[in-house]
Amino acid sequence: MLSNSSKDQRKHLWSMTIIEAANLLRQKKISTVSLVKECFSRISKYDAEINAFIEVQNEKKLLDKALEIDAKGSFNGSLDGIPVAYKDLFCTSSLSTTCGSFMLKNFKSPFNATVINFLEEAGAIMIGKTNMDEFGMGAANVYSVHGPVYNPQSILFDENHFEKNDGDQRVAGGSSGGSAAAVASGMCFAALGSDTGGSVRLPASYCGIVGFKPSYGQCSRWGLIAYANSLDTVGILTRTVSDAQMIYDVISKFDVNDSTSITPEVRSINSSIPSFFKLNSNADDLRGLRVGVPKEYFVSELGESIVNLWKKGISYLKSHGATIVSVSCPSTRYALSAYYILAPSEASSNLARFDGVRYGHRSEESNKNDGMLYANTRGRFGKEVKKRIILGTYALTAGSYGNYFLQAQKIRRMVKSDFDRVFKRPNPLRFTKKDSGCNENKVDVLITPVTISTAPKIEDCLTTNVNNFINTYVNDVFVVPASLAGIPAISIPFGISSIDGFPIGLQLITQYGDDDTLLGVAKVLEKGANQK
Repeated sequence: MLSNSSKDQRKHLWSMTIIEAANLLRQKKISTVSLVKECFSRISKYDAEINAFIEVQNEKKLLDKALEIDAKGSFNGSLDGIPVAYKDLFCTSSLSTTCGSFMLKNFKSPFNATVINFLEEAGAIMIGKTNMDEFGMGAANVYSVHGPVYNPQSILFDENHFEKNDGDQRVAGGSSGGSAAAVASGMCFAALGSDTGGSVRLPASYCGIVGFKPSYGQCSRWGLIAYANSLDTVGILTRTVSDAQMIYDVISKFDVNDSTSITPEVRSINSSIPSFFKLNSNADDLRGLRVGVPKEYFVSELGESIVNLWKKGISYLKSHGATIVSVSCPSTRYALSAYYILAPSEASSNLARFDGVRYGHRSEESNKNDGMLYANTRGRFGKEVKKRIILGTYALTAGSYGNYFLQAQKIRRMVKSDFDRVFKRPNPLRFTKKDSGCNENKVDVLITPVTISTAPKIEDCLTTNVNNFINTYVNDVFVVPASLAGIPAISIPFGISSIDGFPIGLQLITQYGDDDTLLGVAKVLEKGANQK
């Protein structure tokens, strides 16, 4: 039962950070039941408009579980009693896992993804599974068999008055749009997504929340249904950077089941390499930090509001003692083209398993014995998935492999080399004794925009106009390079557009394995969002 001192807090439970809620739970000023009820209340009231969730837990059963947690009386886990949500490509044994596709309709996994087990062991409570672009293929979350996800900012105008604006419905971003929308609208306190080419950072920027992509391999991919194995990364969506770090600390562990998980030996090497926040105890003092501004990110398509907020972010870091340095990453201009060859190529291989024989959807016409089982079954993929499978299959054919796939791999190596060249800290994956020090003439972190615009209109993304298809792909231009290199990046909400009033995020990027510096600088930067 809530104390008198926390009756007012009850009105704002949904807007609390994880850290605030966890502290109040330990002090018994709020209850797990109250948090779960608040999340279900907001889902019931607003999700019909936003469409963030594909499936939610049984409310009565989850409230019974919350009662058990409260009755226990001790909150030992860092996330005890905190409601969270998972993108619908993380395997869960209690709810279905559809990947936003008809191909996995009603599929229920016999096991949980490793990262979900880690979160449950820390006490987190799963509210439900969130909507997504089919198999993670999309930047707007309009390619889901469950329908598009609507940006909460275009539906929920302020904390006290909620109104649907039919004339200006915006996308939530993809492919983790459901997770971003659920967090932004207070339906859960945190959510997991996946970031293949910006699929966490893009929706985070559009929805005005934090989206963190850790270094590739830091968090286990076991139980994450693959789109592109060499790019897929578990991502975290929260309201604050500190909350993102709390989730990250729980799930950033070696997993023997995941062949791409960073080994304990490499983790040990990484922890031995100096980084800015290991050498500086004052979290707000950025003296000695070198911040790079890549000139290739000044593209003609950038909106004026985004450029202005980018400059504001640079000035804010400078005002806290950081040194601003212009840097060049020349291969950035080729990154988007390389990504749209490599990712579909891997997808064409990964999605071959959906054949109507082993699991998932099987065509109702399969009993005709006409030899068309495979074709009839795979015809139920959505149009965007079909497009990328065909593109990837073509890139891998004997006549095209050398001209497309191999060239894209070379560009990927060039992108990685660009980042290694500008960062002060050596890459632990290519670490040698001669690299034991840091090159003081290089930078610790890069600051860039996340997108070239605020969230596009739903109607523009659903059109068959070829130019709009291209524009949707171009929105990935700032987030793809970090994905190709496997390095950590984070989107931080930093203001709203002076033109349409929708959120704008800034992106920070650091060297592979330097996630702590990334999060430390992000905590400083997010404080500048509300300053004039």
